[in-house]
Amino acid sequence: MPRKPRAEYESGLYHVTARGNRREAIFVHDTDWRRYLALVGRVTIWNRWRCLTYCLMSNHVHLLIETRTPNLGFGMQRLQGTYAQSFNSHHDQVGHLFQGRYWATRIESDAQLWVTAAYIASNPVEAGLVRVAAAWPWSSHAAILDETGPPWLDRNRLLEYFADTGGDPLKRYADFTEAYANLKGLSL
Repeated sequence: MPRKPRAEYESGLYHVTARGNRREAIFVHDTDWRRYLALVGRVTIWNRWRCLTYCLMSNHVHLLIETRTPNLGFGMQRLQGTYAQSFNSHHDQVGHLFQGRYWATRIESDAQLWVTAAYIASNPVEAGLVRVAAAWPWSSHAAILDETGPPWLDRNRLLEYFADTGGDPLKRYADFTEAYANLKGLSL
């Protein structure tokens, strides 16, 4: 029996995750990480998405995506399918790379977005891979803090959500992610 299509929305904001099949690595070499990020960029542009933040881990990914039309499923199918084919070709493998479909949680409030952005930033710290989130090379956290990053990363859009309550949105983002980490016993 076919799966029901997921609900998608005009101007939807989503925390998207995808995990390797059997929780195995989906990135082996630096070229894999770079290839996936390049695909995220292309799919973001093709689908007119806004990618607000991301974090790639060895066996899963986190993306914070804002869509303008209900096309998340189409874009994720293209992203995951293209990457899986490329990975299998480069590593002489066959079969599934990802464990089922991606997961997408719709973000419905600024508070939920703040927590999600902080959660994504803190992932490599929680996993014990780095001591500070900005040191993880496969996350947008450092790029958000120091205004670098690929052109498809919409840092300004992310910071708009942190500007709604006044004050410097970058400071608010940095302070909130640090407070989140402190609550979890981490340091960013």
